[in-house]
Amino acid sequence: MTERDQDTTETDGEPLDLADQELVRDPFTAYAPVRERGRMVRGRVRGVDLMWVATRHDDIRTIMSDPRFTIDATAVPGASVAHRTEQTWQARGMYAGHEKYLRAGIFDADGTDHRRLRGLVTAAFSPRRVAALRPRIDAIAAQLLDRLPDHAENGVVDLVEHFARPLPITVICELIAVPEADRDRWRARSATLSAGVCGEELGEALAGMVEDARTLIDHHAAHPGGDLISELLSPRHRDRLSTDELVALITNLVVAGHITTVNLIANSTEALLTHPDQLALLREDPTLMPYAVDELMRYCGPVVRALPRYATCDTTVGSTPVQAGDAVLPIVSAANRDPAAFTDPDRLDLGRTRRGREPHLGFGHGAHRCLGAHLAQEEAAAALTALFDRVPDLRLATDPKDLRRGTNPVNWHLKALPVRL
Repeated sequence: MTERDQDTTETDGEPLDLADQELVRDPFTAYAPVRERGRMVRGRVRGVDLMWVATRHDDIRTIMSDPRFTIDATAVPGASVAHRTEQTWQARGMYAGHEKYLRAGIFDADGTDHRRLRGLVTAAFSPRRVAALRPRIDAIAAQLLDRLPDHAENGVVDLVEHFARPLPITVICELIAVPEADRDRWRARSATLSAGVCGEELGEALAGMVEDARTLIDHHAAHPGGDLISELLSPRHRDRLSTDELVALITNLVVAGHITTVNLIANSTEALLTHPDQLALLREDPTLMPYAVDELMRYCGPVVRALPRYATCDTTVGSTPVQAGDAVLPIVSAANRDPAAFTDPDRLDLGRTRRGREPHLGFGHGAHRCLGAHLAQEEAAAALTALFDRVPDLRLATDPKDLRRGTNPVNWHLKALPVRL
C-alpha cells in the first residue's frame, strides 16, 4: 500500500469498509448516505489497496466512458499501478499463476485488445441472434416448470435452485456446447465463484473451471461443431486469440452469463411478488415486459459494483481530485437509486423506461457495457413470462424479511427463494 493510500485526509474520513454487512445486505439503502456526501470517499477491501468509491450516477457514467479512465491497470502512463481486481481475487484465495487469466480476459482489457476480443464474440450476443434463441429459452423454461411440482414439499419449492439457476446455465452451456454430462459441475463451480466464499474452496473452483475450459477447447478442436467455441477455434479466428485468452473468455462467459441472470430472475420474482400492483400491471399488459425487465435491473439488479477504473492522468470526479493511477470503484446499485437521475428512485415503476427515463447502469456503460445484456434481458423476460403464466397463484412461502441473502459484496442475491405453487 502506498503512503498516499495509507493517508486519509480529514475530508475523506475513515475509509469505508466495503465488506460491511449493512452494505452487503441492502446496498440500495446503505450506500445512500455515501452518495449524498459532496465528495467521493475512500473504500477498503481486505488485502487490496484503497480505492475511491463512486456512488453518483453522473460520476459513474463519466468514469465508464471518459478516456481519462481505463479498466486496464497497466495502461496508466509512467507508473506501476496495483491491479485491484487481481488483489481481490488473490485475497479471496486464487491460486498463484491464475492471475494471467484475469489479464487475458475481455473484462480487464482496454483499447485495441478489448476491441479485438469483443469483436470476436459480439455477433453471438446481438439482438438478432438473441431473438433467435428465444424459442429454445422458452422451451427450457417450460421444461423446468413442468418439473417444478416434483421438487415441492407441501407445495413449497425453492425457485432459485429449481428454476432461476438451471435456466441460464443451460442456455450458456448450449451456446458453447458444454457436454450435458459436465453441466452440473460447471454450474456448481460458477456458483462457488460468485457466492463470496474464500480460501481453498474459491481457489479450487477457479482452478477447476480453468481446467474444464481447457478440456472443452481440446474437445471442440478435435470435434468442431456449430457452437461459439468451435467458431473461435476455426482457422478464420484462431490466430487472433491465444489459448489463455480463450480460456479466460470461456470462464467469463459462463460466470457472467450465468450468475447475473440467475440473480436477476430471482430478485425480480421477489420484487414482483412483494409489489402486487406492479405485477397486476404486467399481467394486464404483457407488452410491458421488456420495460419491466429494464426497471427490475435498475431497482433490484444483482450487480452491486463494477470493476474499478484507473485514472490515466490527474483529473477530478465531481468535486473530488483524483490523481493518475488512482482506482475508482463504481457502486452501480447506488447510482441506480440516485435521485439526481431518477424520479422517486426507491419506487418500483415498471413503466419507467417506456416513458423515456434516464437509463440505468445495471449493465454498465460505454465500451465495457455488458456483452450479454440482450441475452440476460431475453432470459429474464422469458422466465418471468413463463413463471407467472404457468403459476398464476404463485406467492412467497415466507415473510420477505426472512429471506436469506448471500454474503458476496459484489453480487446482491438470494440464497433461496421459497415459493408456494
